[in-house]
Amino acid sequence: MKKWIIQEAPSVDFIAAHPELPPIVVRLLWNRNMRTQEKIDEFLNPDYSTDIYDPFLFNDMEKAVTLIFDCLENNKKITVHGDYDADGVCAAAVIVTALKKLGAESVGIFLPHRETDGYGLNNRTVQLLKDNGTELIITCDCGISNTEEITLAKSLGLKVIVTDHHAMPATLPPADAIIHPIVPGEKYPDKTLAGGGVAFKLVQALLKRHHEKNPLLADGQTHEGFEKWLLDMVSISTVGDMVPLVGESRTLVSYGLTVLNKTRNIGLKKLMIEAGLFDKNNKPKRIFDTQTIGFQIAPRINAAGRINHANVAFQLLIAETEEEAGRLASELNQNNVDRQKLTEKLVTAARAQIKATGQKDNPILYAFGEDWGTGILGLIASRLKEEFFKPVLAMGMNGGTITGSGRSVPGFNMIETLKTMPEYFHKFGGHPQACGFSLKNKDLLEDFKKTLLVKAADGTKNIDLTPQIKIDAIVNLEEVDWKLYDLLQKFEPFGMANEEPLYGATNLTVIAVEPVGKDGVHLRILIKHNSHVVRKTIAFGFGNTDKHPSNWRELKPGTRIDLAFNVSVNEWNGNRELQLVVQDIRHPLFL
Repeated sequence: MKKWIIQEAPSVDFIAAHPELPPIVVRLLWNRNMRTQEKIDEFLNPDYSTDIYDPFLFNDMEKAVTLIFDCLENNKKITVHGDYDADGVCAAAVIVTALKKLGAESVGIFLPHRETDGYGLNNRTVQLLKDNGTELIITCDCGISNTEEITLAKSLGLKVIVTDHHAMPATLPPADAIIHPIVPGEKYPDKTLAGGGVAFKLVQALLKRHHEKNPLLADGQTHEGFEKWLLDMVSISTVGDMVPLVGESRTLVSYGLTVLNKTRNIGLKKLMIEAGLFDKNNKPKRIFDTQTIGFQIAPRINAAGRINHANVAFQLLIAETEEEAGRLASELNQNNVDRQKLTEKLVTAARAQIKATGQKDNPILYAFGEDWGTGILGLIASRLKEEFFKPVLAMGMNGGTITGSGRSVPGFNMIETLKTMPEYFHKFGGHPQACGFSLKNKDLLEDFKKTLLVKAADGTKNIDLTPQIKIDAIVNLEEVDWKLYDLLQKFEPFGMANEEPLYGATNLTVIAVEPVGKDGVHLRILIKHNSHVVRKTIAFGFGNTDKHPSNWRELKPGTRIDLAFNVSVNEWNGNRELQLVVQDIRHPLFL
């Protein structure tokens, strides 16, 4: 049971300014800080022709484009250096696909191995790329923190273009061009693009420059057409990296979902078949949305880098034959199955460790396992953060070095805190809500934990660490109908900074409760509110689980409860019905 934060009602002036909009839409816009007509129009009606910025607004875009075309015209080898997550893999695939379309004859790819290479560039990789003839390195979703490595690259005579979106380091790398929305002095208007979004802006600029002298691409395709067909991968990178789905990112994802639903990418088609998203007639079972990406596609792409190597996911995205795509999709799907099993096992162990070591009242939680693979640490931290609603660090041993992944709660900036203690790290980086690091020495672990505990206590002293959820509005269940559901579709795509609307209903009467799913881990709860109409709800994970050790069997007919829920549609055998997806239950049985 969580603390309910009921969002404030819109101001009287804001309501009066928008008489044409239904009250619930006005409230949702207010809650999402869409309070000017310009923002509202862009949010409700994203338009690719007006809401996508000129890529040459980036300070260094002209430099980057000039460098790349020099390589293309003189057949110099370009190597794209990506990352091992869905954002970095998709970003790399977008750039490599575009370079080949523009006629690159010598383009390579390097994706780091999570455990042997670590995040970003390293000196060994730079030397390897130099030795294999690379003349230009283009980074994707990494590079901004690699000052030492890029300094080495420059000393070896290499050119370097950084495309990234991660937090700023103390010293910027000496790259030939940096395409990054939050570099000091950067004038590009949108500051929250994902790595894939930044990579896409580079591709947009290349296509724009090429179009100045060439009405069509070499294969007869239009520049605009080719550009838009890349948006399926851009949407996966953006949703997968959980950047705010507002502004330009919202427009990219909105159009990207349209592309994804009719994708020409053979690999993505095969992956979605493996994920069970198509029926026996090879037709999509439902329209693909951000949940499809977040829960089905991105985890499978991520699984490659967590269990094996991200190259499998990259090769899938650029696959040209049905046979190759089918084989790679099957491998990725199995990686994902293995990842799920391992994650459940390690989360259970980490949860037990936190409870056994008496950490539950600490401002930050630690979990450590000698054999915990680097690829699973972020998932462990994320799951525990959601459960305990506190910053969490999950750590493991990798080749004698302690590596870790952190996840934080709103109000506590994880990466800024780590920046105040660089003496502990061999390497670190990330976002306010997520970080990764490796310690200089394993003997520093206990001292590192003590120091960070003090900093976390100070950093969270004004933060309410009670698990909480934000409720858009308290409603009567009689208001939840198809008209409301249709209105909600205007707010898609849902994601960070535009979460799926969450409603609360109080004093509901339980009619029946039954466990569903394997081992009864979910609950189907039938309820009534202010009429005789019985409504179906589904409470995922509220049954027989460690996460919710509830006494749900005592939830008898006639019991009064409060529910926080999303409104969704349940479809089966051609039928559709509204379904309330429970996110929290307020009742003593669910403490």
